[in-house]
Amino acid sequence: VQLQASGGGLVQPGGCLSLSCAASGSIQIMYDMGWYRQAPGKQRDLVASITSGGLTNHADPVKGRFTISRDNAKNTVYLQMNNLKPEDTAVYYCNAEIYTIRSGTNNYWGQGTLVTVSS
Repeated sequence: VQLQASGGGLVQPGGCLSLSCAASGSIQIMYDMGWYRQAPGKQRDLVASITSGGLTNHADPVKGRFTISRDNAKNTVYLQMNNLKPEDTAVYYCNAEIYTIRSGTNNYWGQGTLVTVSS
């Protein structure tokens, strides 16, 4: 199983970016999916998560600005980021809990995509 994240880049404060993360491999079931971020010198923190049924949870710093969604048919999770602030600058990682026949249920991480918010 692999998670491939894309969509990061440089944006000005107040701007928007959309991240996506597609899972591939012998996936039988995808459970919770989420986005985390890690700024330089800081720990990796949860940004948002979504269950297989579509229930979402957003961290307080991004509530009202970021929206997580998923397309189960495409095994893909998205993060729409609006009104970006300099403090949103970080490497963003996608995460998914996936069941495969061969390995059972495991937690997988994408490779990370850099989001830089700067004027």
